[in-house]
Amino acid sequence: MLRELVAASHLMSMEQLPGAVARHAADSGLHDVLIYASDVQQTVLRLLTGRGHDAGQDPGDETPEYKVEGTLPGRAFRTMRPVKGQVSDDGRCQWWMPILDGAERIGVLRVTVGRDDEQALDDAEYLAGLVALLVVSKGPYSDSYSRLIRTRPMTVSAEIQWRLLPPMTFANDQVVIGAALEPAYQLGGDTFDYALAGETVHLGVFDAMGHDTTAGLTSALAIAAWRSSRLRGAGILETGQAIEEELVRHDGSGRFVTAVLAELDLRSGALSWASYGHPEPAVIRGGRWVTTLDCRPGAPLGTDLGVVPKLCTEQLQPGDRVLFYTDGIVEARDPQKREFGLHRFVDFIIRHEQDGMPVPETLRRLIHSILDHHAGHLDDDATVLLVEWNGPLGTGEDAMDALRQT
Repeated sequence: MLRELVAASHLMSMEQLPGAVARHAADSGLHDVLIYASDVQQTVLRLLTGRGHDAGQDPGDETPEYKVEGTLPGRAFRTMRPVKGQVSDDGRCQWWMPILDGAERIGVLRVTVGRDDEQALDDAEYLAGLVALLVVSKGPYSDSYSRLIRTRPMTVSAEIQWRLLPPMTFANDQVVIGAALEPAYQLGGDTFDYALAGETVHLGVFDAMGHDTTAGLTSALAIAAWRSSRLRGAGILETGQAIEEELVRHDGSGRFVTAVLAELDLRSGALSWASYGHPEPAVIRGGRWVTTLDCRPGAPLGTDLGVVPKLCTEQLQPGDRVLFYTDGIVEARDPQKREFGLHRFVDFIIRHEQDGMPVPETLRRLIHSILDHHAGHLDDDATVLLVEWNGPLGTGEDAMDALRQT
């Protein structure tokens, strides 16, 4: 099944994907297969039909949409584990399988198998993994898929930011990275980036002045300069200077960018960072907020003030979580003008860690809690980047267990 589906996928469009998956799955005893994709804000799961110009059009007799909260498909998505559904009179059982691209949640797969057919369940899990890879490879070039995972129109600035972002979740045997940002459809100057190079993880959080298209362009220029510099092998301070020079040279708007640039050594757990007028990261250890990474900051990038930050280092312990964020996270205000606040932010992460929530689910709930606090509308972008170091050794199974259980 998997071999034939891979072979067929090379000349397959996103519109053809649902039908091809269902056909090849049925040949192997997996019936009634449907693909549901998560929307941008991870609030609903929408049926990928492949019919019509819009991949979400004409669902036929099937349910076109499920909420992430309060449904069986939503539980599979939230917990990243298979969930058993309806059992028919002939003993066949419906299952909901999470569609995971590594650690990134794409959606859920519905499949019907014989009762207690463990081999079929294993096959369904492998199928869900392959579907994730196919969606990720076909999605960027499919307008129908982009329409499907949006619940409303997106601003030009948000289009820029979403196209530049890495996956919202990554995990291997040493590190788990999760991110979230709002307002998803009206992003201005907030963004983040990360990348691995051997045993080093590069991390950056950026907040450009303003909340319009110009802010998005400024932020995009900063990200491009950061990537270009680090790919040449430059260190943190040299990279900060490269971003500064690009913004001064090419951005005539007078906008500046605050940022934290960091590197994590996966072998030792040494975290090095520099701040450019940005909020200080926080460290959670053993279910407690143990420190704030205070380090003499430099001037925001693009101001051309010549104030260079200090490069600081913190030794992490296995299991430590570091929270990078923008001011929109802690400064979100409710209708009574009360801030969400740093303490509430960190406490939220700690409480959900103790409840056993996966990192992506914790951040999803955090963002929705901030939106609820602000009556559903943010005046400023809010971005969080969470990094958990699991120690120098481990296995792939350890990584997924850490993602699901901590």
